[in-house]
Amino acid sequence: MSRSVRRSGHVLCQDDGDEAVLLDLAGERYFGLNRVGARIWQLMEQPTPLRALHAALCVEFDAPAERIERDLLALMARLQDAGLIELE
Repeated sequence: MSRSVRRSGHVLCQDDGDEAVLLDLAGERYFGLNRVGARIWQLMEQPTPLRALHAALCVEFDAPAERIERDLLALMARLQDAGLIELE
């Protein structure tokens, strides 16, 4: 949780209210995000520490902090594997 995350420069996002679709221009692939994932993407407009993302999600969503952390790290791993974010 001490690392920072930033969006890759080759990703476009189409926000559709409660969901978002990411387009990886480099790989020409789509990646769908649910409401929570879309909110995380919005919060990453600038490079952001994972701790700050976690803190914001704990305020906005009614779930245990441990679950939010687990789900956040799982999403970060999937986005990183897809080349959509970079962890610093």
